[in-house]
Amino acid sequence: MMRIFNHSKKEQSVFIIAELSANHGGSLKTAIETVKAAKRAGADAIKLQTYTADTITLDVRNQHFKIDQGTSWDGKYFYDLYKEASLPWDWHEELFEVARKEGLICFSSPFDKTAVDFLEKLNTPIYKVASFEITDIPLIRYIASKKKPIIISTGIAGIEDIELAVNTCKDEGNEDITILKCTSAYPADPADTNLLTIPDIADRFNVTPGLSDHTLGIEAPVVAVALGAKVIEKHFMLDKSVGGPDAHFSLDEGEFKKMVEAIRKAEKMLGKVDYEMTEKKRISREFSRSLFVIANVKAGDLVSEQTIRSVRPGYGLHPKYYEEILGKKFTKDVERGEPLDFHMFE
Repeated sequence: MMRIFNHSKKEQSVFIIAELSANHGGSLKTAIETVKAAKRAGADAIKLQTYTADTITLDVRNQHFKIDQGTSWDGKYFYDLYKEASLPWDWHEELFEVARKEGLICFSSPFDKTAVDFLEKLNTPIYKVASFEITDIPLIRYIASKKKPIIISTGIAGIEDIELAVNTCKDEGNEDITILKCTSAYPADPADTNLLTIPDIADRFNVTPGLSDHTLGIEAPVVAVALGAKVIEKHFMLDKSVGGPDAHFSLDEGEFKKMVEAIRKAEKMLGKVDYEMTEKKRISREFSRSLFVIANVKAGDLVSEQTIRSVRPGYGLHPKYYEEILGKKFTKDVERGEPLDFHMFE
């Protein structure tokens, strides 16, 4: 299990990440206020993205670099989108410091080696590999070599891609791996989330499982937790009216807080495997069925369907004795409504 979980919570607590992404609107003030809002909303961590348009793509204006995949970003060139969305690198140090003061863990997704080197100087405690970078094995190898917990999203990945990424980390001596089920659609259709993959990820790859969620609403993260997710990542923004590349599938503070509350409630509901006969159960058993005398009987009368019955409450003999005692004789007079016990018949 990911070591970072032990920072201040019980080991089994779900680690909830607020993804800042492009939701800064080009304003450092907005970015800082978003970090503070993430803390108020109950997040454990705030995640950044560390790239520039030049480290992630090329400034080329041909059909290869123009988005045309049925997304809200269609018609834009990759370079322009990433230039708008990128978080300036000279903001990172202040955001890390604000998060620290707020009691939040701050980390990032690097998109090339220079970003990794930059984040190392900031002493990032975790690295995240974005969905579309899962095939960048040299980058994953370099990140894994830093021997810090590594989280990898699987949005575009097949089994072979996940196996290769996990094995690359392990080859570098880094086995602190979390794999997030992810659907790379923005927003994602609930029918495409396939959350049953989460327990399979844990079993198949022997890693910590989680969910990076792009659906609208908060249902998917709660279901994911019920299926064993230990990490939940969700895009977060201060105010949807600000707009931006990721606004249409992000949660605001109120929505994120409701998600956190629902996740924490789900954790309590999951509890543990428990068959213990607690005091509460013992008291509640008084409302269960038991055998009662249902007619006034005299000594010598038969124990029969006409004289006993299984009814509530549970003060008489267990109903499992019903067939066994039919045909026996009462040894004393008993009034209707008395709980049956072995001393009443032979």
